[in-house]
Amino acid sequence: MAFDGIGAFHLAVPCAVFGTPAGGGPLFEVQVCAIEPGELRSEAGFGIAVRHGLGALARADIVVVPSWRDPAQAAPLLLLRALRSAHRRGALVVGLCLGAFVLADAGLLDGRRAATHWVGAGLFAQRFPQVTLEPDVLYVDAGPVVTSAGTAAGIDCCLHVVRRLYGVEVAARIARRMVVPPHRQGGQAQYIEQPVPARVEPGPLQRALDWATGHLDQPHSLDTLAARAAMSRRSFTRHFRRHTGTTVSQWLLGQRLALAQRLLETSDQPVERIAERAGFGTPLSMRQHFATAFDTTPSAYRREFRGR
Repeated sequence: MAFDGIGAFHLAVPCAVFGTPAGGGPLFEVQVCAIEPGELRSEAGFGIAVRHGLGALARADIVVVPSWRDPAQAAPLLLLRALRSAHRRGALVVGLCLGAFVLADAGLLDGRRAATHWVGAGLFAQRFPQVTLEPDVLYVDAGPVVTSAGTAAGIDCCLHVVRRLYGVEVAARIARRMVVPPHRQGGQAQYIEQPVPARVEPGPLQRALDWATGHLDQPHSLDTLAARAAMSRRSFTRHFRRHTGTTVSQWLLGQRLALAQRLLETSDQPVERIAERAGFGTPLSMRQHFATAFDTTPSAYRREFRGR
């Protein structure tokens, strides 16, 4: 969904993620629409030719509002009606950055959690008290609606949608093509998945992390990883935090969960074996971590993914 004055990056994010091939051809047919088709002017001043009107929303499986020009004012009624109609027939509606304001204007976020750009958080909370704003997350998956924080968090959000629909491996292939991490790991709480961090620069730290991810069935700690990187505990902690934005224990848990997800999606190995390979030790431990991270069980996750 484009509009006059849209930021080029905001519009490019969903087009790039959903338009990037994942091995074969593109997984999605991407169409850009506007309230009135024709030439729009971007925030940078160049023209954007839009061929599709709001009728495209009536056929779309995913509708993305990549931002909005003025969060202080309600979106046009024609757009709000089109979004409500798409939502009623089962389309996934995504609001990136300030686009969350448009979804809230349409009533699609009432009683749900949501994210938006931090610069608009105060106004959002004021305008939409019926929505639970999560100011410290990159994105929130609320089922039929998904919202993201500002600007580059839209990439994380769109990759999450791909992962939700097609799984870990497909999302990772698209991320590699775009030269971005499949999901950024940091101090912000995440409500949908444990992210896979970006690689740091080559060196002893990266070699230690590569070794750990290749041996997740073994126990690891800050001390063992620091020793493998030939660093002091203090130096390793400082470098690790700077390059990953998280703690060793959180990073390891994210890696173990991500491996378990991939194995549940792509193999027929029993849950007991996957728990062992991912380093959880027991199926009970893995179930507890899955319940905390994803609000489901490993077996239910496998059934849900393979039933798509």
